Amino acid sequence: MKKIIVSMLLLLPLGLAAQEMKIAVVNTQEVFNLLPELSNVESQIATFAKQYEDQMKGMEDEYNRKYADLTAQSDSLTENIRVLRLQEIQDIQNRLENFVPTARQEIEKKQNELVAPLQEKIHKAIKEVADENGYTYVMSPQVMLYQGSSAIDATDKVKAKLGLK
Repeated sequence: MKKIIVSMLLLLPLGLAAQEMKIAVVNTQEVFNLLPELSNVESQIATFAKQYEDQMKGMEDEYNRKYADLTAQSDSLTENIRVLRLQEIQDIQNRLENFVPTARQEIEKKQNELVAPLQEKIHKAIKEVADENGYTYVMSPQVMLYQGSSAIDATDKVKAKLGLK
């Protein structure tokens, strides 16, 4: 009995290999770039990033103004006042150094938040096309190492599913 079970388990992969596999390729970047919602998403990201840029510019302007004032008045200031103003300048510089990575993270987070629905829309269309056409695997050229001649390019079918040209 044990030998029969082992034999069946060894033959199982051969039966699976005999089934026809249909492999399709979808250029997801091409589809993504054609989505009409992309321009709105890009605009929202640019507006969001501009807010951080404006805030950073304000901090840089404050730093430059205080540094210029300190340099211009350096000879007439007492040591205590000069130390206080240097500390203010150092504080602004520290805020700037902390602000830049935080701003990048927030912009990236917002970008991911806005792009995720577009990616989900593409993945849903790919799944529907794969189900309709009986594709076993759907791959993207961005991560594929080799595409043989038997692979089916389903990019146009996905674009049609999304109503894109």
